[in-house]
Amino acid sequence: MKRELFEAEHDLFRASVAEFLRREVVPHHARWEEDGIVPREIWTAAGRVGLLGHGVPEEYGGTGLHDFRHNAIVNEEICRAHASGLGITLQNDVMAPYLVGLTTEEQKARWLPGFASGELITAIAMTEPGTGSDLQGIRTSAVRDGDTWVVNGAKTFITNGINADLVVVVCRTDPEAGARGFSLLAVERGTAGFERGRNLDKVGMRAQDTAELSFRDVRVPAANLIGQEGQGLIHLLQNLPQERLSIATCAVASAEAMLEHTIAYCKERTAFGRPIGKFQNTRFVLAELATEVDIARTYVDRGIQLLNRGELTAEDAAKAKWWTTELCNRVMDRCLQLHGGYGYMMEYPVARAWQDSRVQTIYGGTTEIMKEIVGRGLGL
Repeated sequence: MKRELFEAEHDLFRASVAEFLRREVVPHHARWEEDGIVPREIWTAAGRVGLLGHGVPEEYGGTGLHDFRHNAIVNEEICRAHASGLGITLQNDVMAPYLVGLTTEEQKARWLPGFASGELITAIAMTEPGTGSDLQGIRTSAVRDGDTWVVNGAKTFITNGINADLVVVVCRTDPEAGARGFSLLAVERGTAGFERGRNLDKVGMRAQDTAELSFRDVRVPAANLIGQEGQGLIHLLQNLPQERLSIATCAVASAEAMLEHTIAYCKERTAFGRPIGKFQNTRFVLAELATEVDIARTYVDRGIQLLNRGELTAEDAAKAKWWTTELCNRVMDRCLQLHGGYGYMMEYPVARAWQDSRVQTIYGGTTEIMKEIVGRGLGL
């Protein structure tokens, strides 16, 4: 089905993103997977060509455009290039709302220029070793001491955790206040007591640095409070719909890319004297997948329109997130099956895509949590 989401300017932007990835990323991505990290130079290169800073005001080096279609294009092209190691999506889609929408003018001047140029890499630290989707179970504490906060605790599964220069940490600042007892504090690289653990060895997305972080009597200036004290969970809940829609855009784009690749493979691969695409079972499998991906695409595109208008609800985003990520995993699995034994070989793109896609139903809120959100929205 023809997409009607984008305009001519978006098409030009997509071409520039694709060219950047073809030139600067694809030739090196296999090595980054071996290294378990993307070099910092790729961030500044991305900043120079305008891949970063969407929504950042022009006076701080950004585009000044609040149009998630640009974010979606970056996400889609990264997925189509099988460049799963880039944490640019997190910087644009997850971190920007916090650093643009919740910061003071002094904080904006301090952080946003580097954020838009790629010189300042960011991360958000929510998940803890004993706390995943249950945000109210967070135990990392921050105690006010004069003009500083003293932070103690540990976080895990933090995307960009090794490269990050600025980490927004979710802390419990008032143990007696329940859901209103959490705040967001920005911890900067080099702060005493802030340590990074190992770069985690993951099943997929192996070029993406994902780390454990520890905080031992870390003194954070009071001027590094993001948003309002005690409103940390509220800020998270307000920004999670965009994060989940971002994951959905990646899920659909990944499924589309692998489906296209598999259709081409089925036209060329022969069995019993004819291309395997000529067998009815193959055609039916691909027809089912093509239909489901197309329908998912229309829902996600609609979600992008609603987000741009400020009308995307938590339930809308949860539906998009759980459905598209489960679909993406199903597409990858069926496509791998159609490749036969070759699908299990790492030199074939479908094997890597199968590995990379698996985490999507977990991060950003598991499928089960997404269904809880939808169910509660139904009044149940």
